[in-house]
Amino acid sequence: MAPEEFTRLVRSLVALGRETEWVEFKHNNAEPQAIGENVAAVSNGAALHQKTMGYLLWGVDDKTHKIVGTTFKPRQTKKGNEELENWLLRLLQPRIDVRIKEGHVDGRDVVLLEAPPALTQPTRFSGREYIRVGSYTKPLAEFPEKERALWRLFNASAFEEGVAAEAVTSDQVLSWIDYSKYFRLMDQPLPDNRKAILEMLCAEEIITATHGERFDITNVGAILFAQRLSHFRQLERKSLRVIVYRGEDRYETIKEELVDRGYALGFEGAIRYLNDQLPQSEEIEQALRHKVRTYPEIAIRELVANALIHQDFLIRGAGPTVEVFDTRVEITNPGAPLIEPLRFIDQPPRSRNEKIAGLMRRMNICEERGTGSTKLSLRLNSTSYHRPTSARRGLTLWRCYSPRGGSAKWIEGSGCRPVINTRACNTFLADVCPTLRFASGWASRKRNYPQASKIIRESVEAGLIKPYEGGSESIRDRSYLPFWS
Repeated sequence: MAPEEFTRLVRSLVALGRETEWVEFKHNNAEPQAIGENVAAVSNGAALHQKTMGYLLWGVDDKTHKIVGTTFKPRQTKKGNEELENWLLRLLQPRIDVRIKEGHVDGRDVVLLEAPPALTQPTRFSGREYIRVGSYTKPLAEFPEKERALWRLFNASAFEEGVAAEAVTSDQVLSWIDYSKYFRLMDQPLPDNRKAILEMLCAEEIITATHGERFDITNVGAILFAQRLSHFRQLERKSLRVIVYRGEDRYETIKEELVDRGYALGFEGAIRYLNDQLPQSEEIEQALRHKVRTYPEIAIRELVANALIHQDFLIRGAGPTVEVFDTRVEITNPGAPLIEPLRFIDQPPRSRNEKIAGLMRRMNICEERGTGSTKLSLRLNSTSYHRPTSARRGLTLWRCYSPRGGSAKWIEGSGCRPVINTRACNTFLADVCPTLRFASGWASRKRNYPQASKIIRESVEAGLIKPYEGGSESIRDRSYLPFWS
């Protein structure tokens, strides 16, 4: 690691403002047993919080988080006659690639230990599992809810490797799986014999061959290409539900539709049906009337695709749901997002279900370039829609609000603050703040400097944006950047 990269990483960790379950600050504490327990704890914490690495950082005051330097010399520290690093690696199970780096920040000695996240089971030290709770390292067994959450993460990839139906005949495969639609979506010619069809489905891991000319239908094959998801007991609750309500609450249901087909088969039809349920308006251009949808079709398509692809299939009894109200649409899927919602724009893409995402990308149903959320934000913001995202009770919720006439109405505590991918100032936000912050969805085209200033002030206080160094000193034209830039 180059010195400038080391300094940048240390500063970013110190800027967290507090210790987390995946980062611990130390001054000079070099007790080997405590180090080993903390390594296991931050490794498990990194896995729990979907971080790429856990860290121990020496040379930082754990209360003020100021860089004070350290006298700890890991290369010179031993446990008995054994070097510290080798001793740690020997007692850590499974073996993880722990790396210790030494450097200088602000003229002070700093030591950084990197511990990769646990992958398939909790990291143990000397036979015991640990986790950080607040600023303390504790045995994982004392916190069963965290232990369960870890194991759920470790098993997340098990869904795609799982089997939806075992030892079925070739007739059942061709009856339950819409193979002809698979070849059309993949833009491939349909083979002219049964054997070739089955071989192609096996090559794509939609099915796997077993003994006695029998086949297993994989979860991936069923969830994407099932003629009816209700054929598969563990998948029947994963069908997409579209519910239309009268008014603003769930008191009166007008209609409910269950899309029982595999996602790849039923996606286009589901989007058409959903758009038909959404309100439309008429606009006149050059004496011609034409219908305009209240919500952009590309936004609805992107949101539904995300809900299908990124859901947590291991959460039983819940599936993707679209709920249509008079002035809003709510799209929910099981599983909290893998990326902090405030970082959707700048973070690289992450797929909870990589095989499903890969197949749907090849069928042009979704993309994996990480630009979907950016396009969605721009589309919704440019057309005056409010789009907060939240994770609650293990679910991911997206809301779209329809535009209405009148002036912008401020909704306190909406939980949605501007996260902008470029420099912005009061003047800019005065134009677009209704599209960023107003849960009612009302959008005024008039500039509103007081409301823009209020958004900026609260966002700075919350640490979500920061002043741009070198920008204008004028309050009206002062520029701001996202906190992560």
